[in-house]
Amino acid sequence: MKKILIMKIVFFVLMLVVSVPAWANFLAGEDAYLREDYDRALEEWRPLAKRGNVEAQNMLGYMYRYGQGVVQDFEQARHWYRLAADQGHARAQNNLGAMYRQGLGVTQDYVEALQWFRRAAEQGNGGAQNHLGLMYFEGEGIAKDEIQAYKWAYLSAEQGVEPAVLALQFLEKVLQPKQIQEAKRLAKKWAPKAEEFEL
Repeated sequence: MKKILIMKIVFFVLMLVVSVPAWANFLAGEDAYLREDYDRALEEWRPLAKRGNVEAQNMLGYMYRYGQGVVQDFEQARHWYRLAADQGHARAQNNLGAMYRQGLGVTQDYVEALQWFRRAAEQGNGGAQNHLGLMYFEGEGIAKDEIQAYKWAYLSAEQGVEPAVLALQFLEKVLQPKQIQEAKRLAKKWAPKAEEFEL
């Protein structure tokens, strides 16, 4: 038992020694990105992304999607988002869902989009909750369900996601009071699942 505890402590210290420089590099890339120095951001993030850093992978996906410092390339965007999404990164899962919903770099696939939005939404990602609500409302990849649409929009709006706030205003005009009451009840009893990954 004592040997296992010592091994856990050694592992934790090693992870800390390895992750502190990586986090500093990520922050340097973030600082460069915010200054719109995309070349420097790529210089900092690309090696981290190749070593499996989910934050860097997600940001590379973002840069390829929008052509920031690189030629816009939806296939590369999908590649980097997927690497992070497979590791449980909620923002990358949301971003990947959007790629599938819109057919960017992939064949448009509502079922696949729904899967990624749901995984991120269940972790509490407000953007994914908004997307999931929209898909329930439109019946994209799933049977149309206005109560679920309102529930997910409500959860997203609680986080200040502006499109969800607007969606709620619209839904309150088209849903029956009983439907809204049921959706709010479901939203209030909902709790996020544990994050799929830890930094």
